[in-house]
Amino acid sequence: MKAKRRTSPQNNNFLMQGSILAVASIVSRVIGLVYRVPMQRIIGDVGMDYYSSAYEVYSILLIISSYSLPTAVSKLVSARMEKGQKKNAFRIVRGAFLFAFVSGGAVAVLVFFGADFLTREVLNTPLAVFSLRVLSPCLLIAAFLGVIRGFFQGLGTMIPSAVSQIIEQIVNAVVSVAAAFLLFGYGERIGRVLGDPEKIGSAYGAVGGTIGTVTGAAVGLIFIFLIYLMYRTVLKRQMRRDRSSKEETAGAVASVLILTIVPVLLSSTIYNISSFIDNGVFKAIALQQGYSTSDISIWWGKYTGKYKLIINVPIAIASALAASSVPALAASWARGDKERINSQIDSAIRFTMVIALPCTAGIGVLARPILTMLFNDTSDIAANMLTYGCVAIAFYSLSTLSNGLLQGINRLRLPVINAVIALVLHLGALAIMMYAFHLDIFAVIYANVIYAFLMCVLNQIGLWKAVHYRMNVMKAILKPALAAAIMGAGVFGLYKLFEPVLANTISTILSILLGCILYLFLLLLFRSITKAELERFPGGKRVARLAIRLHLLKEE
Repeated sequence: MKAKRRTSPQNNNFLMQGSILAVASIVSRVIGLVYRVPMQRIIGDVGMDYYSSAYEVYSILLIISSYSLPTAVSKLVSARMEKGQKKNAFRIVRGAFLFAFVSGGAVAVLVFFGADFLTREVLNTPLAVFSLRVLSPCLLIAAFLGVIRGFFQGLGTMIPSAVSQIIEQIVNAVVSVAAAFLLFGYGERIGRVLGDPEKIGSAYGAVGGTIGTVTGAAVGLIFIFLIYLMYRTVLKRQMRRDRSSKEETAGAVASVLILTIVPVLLSSTIYNISSFIDNGVFKAIALQQGYSTSDISIWWGKYTGKYKLIINVPIAIASALAASSVPALAASWARGDKERINSQIDSAIRFTMVIALPCTAGIGVLARPILTMLFNDTSDIAANMLTYGCVAIAFYSLSTLSNGLLQGINRLRLPVINAVIALVLHLGALAIMMYAFHLDIFAVIYANVIYAFLMCVLNQIGLWKAVHYRMNVMKAILKPALAAAIMGAGVFGLYKLFEPVLANTISTILSILLGCILYLFLLLLFRSITKAELERFPGGKRVARLAIRLHLLKEE
C-alpha cells in the first residue's frame, strides 16, 4: 500500500504567513515613516544626511554580520523539520547562536573603533561619526534577533517575528523622536561655543535617532527571546520522540551553516551595498564638479530621508514574501516536488506585483501631495525624485523577492553573480550620468532603477534555468499594470477634484483610499485575481464574498 505523502503546513499557507509578515513590515515601515517626519523636522535635511550616512554603514555591516541569518536558519530548520529531524533542527539553532555571537560581536567592535575612518574617509561625512558609534552595539543585538526570527520562520510561523518587529519599531519611534529633540538642543548649545550650532546640533540630533534604533532592537530581542524560551520546552519534548537515524555532528552543523550563510551573505551584501557605494561615489564626483557641501548634504538628506523612506514601504512586502518563501521552497525542494515549487514561485510573484504596481503608480502621481503631507516639503527636487524614480518600487520588489526564491531552491550563488553584474553596470551608469549629463542626485535615482531592473531580468533567467519557471506575463505584469495605470489616472483626477475644497492631507488620504477601491474593482473586472488568491490576503474572504454578490467574481 502506497504511503500517503505528508504535506507540510507551511507549504499550504506560506502566502498567508507572508501576508502576516508583510502586514507587520508595512506597519513597521509606516511607524518608521511617521516618526521620521517629526525627527526630520527636528534635525533637518543636514541632520538626516548624518543619520542616513551612519545608518548606511550600519546596514552594510549588519548584512555582513547577521542579515543572512534569518534566511539561512529558516532554510536549514525548515528542511530538517520536513524530514522529522527535530534534534538536527535544534543543533542548527545552537550553531547559529554561536555564529551570531562571533560575527556580530566582531563587527560591532570594528564599527566602534573604525567609525571615524569610515565616516571621514569613505563617506566624506565626518560628523556622522557619533551616530555610527552609538549604532555599533545594535550589530550584536540584531545578530541574535536574526537567529530567533529565522528559527520561527523555519517552523512556518511568522507571528513571533511580526510582533517583535512592530514592538521594536514602536520603541524605536518613541525613543528616537524624544532623544533627537533633547540632543539637538544640547548640540546647538555646544555648537554656539564652537561657532557652528546648526551642524553640531544636527549631528547630535542624528545621534538621538540611532539611540532609538538600538533601544528598539534590544526590546524586540527581549520579547522574542522570551517566546523562544517558552517554545524550547515544546521542541525538547518533540526531540525526545525524534527517532531519525541521521544525527549531525557539531562539525557538520558548522559546515552546513557556513556553506549556507556565506552565499546568502554575499548576495545580500552586494545587492544592498549599492546605496553605500552610491553615497561615497556621488559625493566624491559632486565635490569634483564644484557643488557645495551644503547642497550635496541637502540632496542626500532628501534622497535617503524622503525618497527612499517612502519607496521602501511597499518594497517591505516583497521582503516579507521572500522571507516566507525561503522555508516553504526549501521544504518543497527537500521533497523534490518541482510542481509545487513552480506553483509557489508563481503565487509569490503575482502576489508581489499585485501590490507593487499600484504603489508605483500611486506614489508617482501623488508625489508632491505625499511629501507635503508628511514633511511639509513643497520643493520640486523631492517631488521629482519620487515622480521619476517611483518605477524602482516595482523593480526592487520583484528583484528582492526573486533573490529569496533562488535561495529557497538552493541556487545560493546565482544571486551573488547577478548582483555583481548589476552593480558593475549600475556604477558605470552612475558615473556616465554624472560626468556626461550632470544629473546630480537624479543620476543616483536613475542608476538604482537600472540596477533593480537588471536584477529582475537576471534572476528571472536564473529561475527558468533552475526549475523551468516561466512567468505568465499577462497575469503577473500586464493586467495589474493596466489596472494600476488606470487607477493612477483616477487618483490624480480625484486629488485635483478634492484639493481646491479640502486640505492637502484630507485630499491625499481620500484619493489613496478611493484609489485602492478602484484598483481592486479593476483587478476583478480584468479577471486578474481568483477567489482563492483573493482569500489569501488579510481580510480577503470578506472582500471575495462582496465581489461574488456584485458579480465581479465567480464562485469556485
